[in-house]
Amino acid sequence: MVSDKQTLIQRIRTASKKEPADLVIKNGKIIDVFSGELLETDVAITGGMIVGLGNYDGKKVIDARGKFISPALIDAHVHIESSLLTPGAFSDVLAAHGVTCAVTDPHEIANVLGATGIRFMLERAKESSIDLFVMLPSSVPATSFEHNGATLNADDLEPLFAYNNVLGLAEVMDFPAVLNADPLMVDKLVVTQKHSWRIDGHAAGLDADGVNVYKAAGIRTDHECVNIEEAKDRLSRGLYVMIRQGTVAKDLSQLIDLVNETNSRRFLFCTDDKYPDDLIQEGSVDHNVRMAIQSGIDPITCIKIASLNAAECYGMREKGAIAPGYEANFLLLDDLDHFSIGQVYAHGKLIVENGKAIRAHTNSAVKAEEHPLTWPNLSPEQFRIKIGASKKAHVIDIIPNSLVTRDIIEEVPVNEGQFIFSEDRDNLKLAVIERHKGLGTVGLAIVKGFGMKSGAIATTIAHDSHNLVVTGCSDEDMIAAAERLKDIDGGMVVVNNGQVIAELALPIAGLMTDAPAEEVAEKLKELREAASSLGVSDSFNPFLTLSFLSLPVIPDLKLTDTGLFDVRAFKHISVSVD
Repeated sequence: MVSDKQTLIQRIRTASKKEPADLVIKNGKIIDVFSGELLETDVAITGGMIVGLGNYDGKKVIDARGKFISPALIDAHVHIESSLLTPGAFSDVLAAHGVTCAVTDPHEIANVLGATGIRFMLERAKESSIDLFVMLPSSVPATSFEHNGATLNADDLEPLFAYNNVLGLAEVMDFPAVLNADPLMVDKLVVTQKHSWRIDGHAAGLDADGVNVYKAAGIRTDHECVNIEEAKDRLSRGLYVMIRQGTVAKDLSQLIDLVNETNSRRFLFCTDDKYPDDLIQEGSVDHNVRMAIQSGIDPITCIKIASLNAAECYGMREKGAIAPGYEANFLLLDDLDHFSIGQVYAHGKLIVENGKAIRAHTNSAVKAEEHPLTWPNLSPEQFRIKIGASKKAHVIDIIPNSLVTRDIIEEVPVNEGQFIFSEDRDNLKLAVIERHKGLGTVGLAIVKGFGMKSGAIATTIAHDSHNLVVTGCSDEDMIAAAERLKDIDGGMVVVNNGQVIAELALPIAGLMTDAPAEEVAEKLKELREAASSLGVSDSFNPFLTLSFLSLPVIPDLKLTDTGLFDVRAFKHISVSVD
């Protein structure tokens, strides 16, 4: 928006050709997201804003002959913490993939450090090479069925609306609280509507009646659709549908066939949770764009979904298009059908060329509050799972590359009334250990689908309360993994026969590191290789899959530090089936 009279006068004089523009892009083909056409004309830029299309003179001229001029991309919903990077390093990776704006939800660090964690992310966002907007976490804690590190009520959130880059309320995931008009949830919705109309949803598994409730409460988006019928329910009730393609949740191929010329304006692209190695290799929402194009959707429609649609959804009136009055956030594409990015501009300045940031961020003096891992000494006795005479148990069956799990009841191996590891049946022990306040709670379950033959893997990234989650073939290796994470202040680790064979330290709240993206990606590669050496399948990311096994708002079965949780019934259940 125009901040002063002189700036507005300068724009008008440049637009009317009374003064030359700061920068003119000539001979390129403009992707017009309004008409769906290609325009061959100049783009005039002054003060970081597009001021005209037509024939213009500029103080600097760029010849874009043979290239397409596209609006830069917007990730409509992402958790920076899931990249394991701080906002500056994260922004460098996104910029390299044509993303100059992201709508972020610091839900993860908020569940560890509360409002202090959100302020840390807001201050670090100022160092970013792109625009990072924040939706304030709605569910801290996510549910009342587990222990986390903080609690945020409406009174805690309201002061944060004073930040210019705070847009609204992030994904409302506690559906029962909305359904029952829980006073604490209603207070958050009311406070948000006092400052903003932007409220994101998290309607995992909700039927049409549930979507009615969400929409009536003022919720406007959902990124949890996993099939076309769910997406139709949300579209018909006026929600924007975010098509997610992250590291674990990969929904684009299930949803993209629903997109057509009539409804395409109601879709957005997002990544939600994506590891840095995948961000570097695949990309951010540019990967969504390429996949959608390959699925047969018109390239300009795909670009519109990733730019103008997201901007309009969140009220970003000056983003998302190549037109006068819009910020000069654009890409020079070498090829439209393959969406190959040559250069990236943000606010009229070149920030990326040939996939490399022109100037990388430097680490900030802004530090996160220390949050050491806290739990009592662990013993094998705390990892015992009693099984009844039937020898049958509820088993969490993972679905590769999905946040959803299956609840299967099957006979499990038992010795003296205790569950034991079975390589033949692919049954592993799973534990979630409270790590914030030293409560000593340990939830136990049986999980199927990792394929592990020996050892253990563990992480302090355990959505959404971020306790410690560990799975393995022996109690001793699981304990060794947990204790190593305490030594390095959180992160990820692979242990075999009591020895650490790979690790990544994440000392910022047990979630992030100040290390550069390339270094983190290399560490993740070592962790994947170490996990593979234990027999873990290469068909999915085991650490991100592990981190979501503790998320008690995604069906069917999950594990919290207080026990096995049936998401469909929204209550804890016994592992043993008697």
